[in-house]
Amino acid sequence: MMRRRHARVIREVVGIDLVAVADAMGDPHGVAGETPMFDSVQGLIDAGVDAVVVAVPTKFHEEVGLALAEAGVHALIEKPVAHELPAAERLVAAFEKAGKVAAVGHVERFNPALVSLRERIANGDLGEVYQIQTRRQGPFPARIADVGVVKDLGSHDIDLTAWLAQSQYATLAAQTTHRSGRAHEDMVSITGKLANGIMVNHIVNWLTPFKERLTLVTGERGAFVADTLTADLTFFENGTHAGSWDAVAAFRGVSEGTVTRFALEKREPLRSEHEAFRDAILGVRDDAVTLREGTETLRVAEAAIESAQSGTTLDLSARA
Repeated sequence: MMRRRHARVIREVVGIDLVAVADAMGDPHGVAGETPMFDSVQGLIDAGVDAVVVAVPTKFHEEVGLALAEAGVHALIEKPVAHELPAAERLVAAFEKAGKVAAVGHVERFNPALVSLRERIANGDLGEVYQIQTRRQGPFPARIADVGVVKDLGSHDIDLTAWLAQSQYATLAAQTTHRSGRAHEDMVSITGKLANGIMVNHIVNWLTPFKERLTLVTGERGAFVADTLTADLTFFENGTHAGSWDAVAAFRGVSEGTVTRFALEKREPLRSEHEAFRDAILGVRDDAVTLREGTETLRVAEAAIESAQSGTTLDLSARA
């Protein structure tokens, strides 16, 4: 599915040409068309491409990525960056040695609602931020076979949360369950705290019969809700009117205030991701998600799995 989307966007973005594609399984959906097609990454390297999008099963990210680094080819690797942390670290070392750009496809960073939300948080619109919650749930995608919901879906929420808050995870505890008969987990609940003190909560699963992608950020002035399915951002402001009911007024909580839904330019996140990758190669922008950032996200994801298996709260600051 992702390779079809990448191929379409590459053909549409100015400054990028789709000159070749490769897939060991062939081209059942006719994505290549008249574009030269190969059965391995070596075919792309021999064709002299400048950059490659790696949209293969996660367990092959390391093999394909290392081949590209050795050949001196830039790479945009789909998330998660690798199937395990040592593989991700080897990719980081290989591309840094080669001096080539390698980005990770954490596309949520380019969602208009989250881009706007990050700017508003940084501008102090919420005042002090108390908590970031995410809900990412829906039916099981049959195309995912080699990782569980934590690394596949949960990595989005881990990455976007640290990015929104501009702070890394300090502690976390998680619970998982296996309900679909697969070796990997299909539901996870994560709670934790970032290094800057913000509380985090993530609900992620493949067991819900509807699709939901929500990010909720609560602070001293109200709460933002970002729906990344529709790229909508809404601000629920704390009320400012004083109450006359003494029993309620004595409680120093918040009340409902003005609700604002922002008008945003809704550009396709995948297109923006490719433009950032292109511009990183050209040296004119630096907002593509780096391999080191992708590796940190994978580190947190693996910690969540470890926490669920051990039943303990983990201190990630000691592992940095």
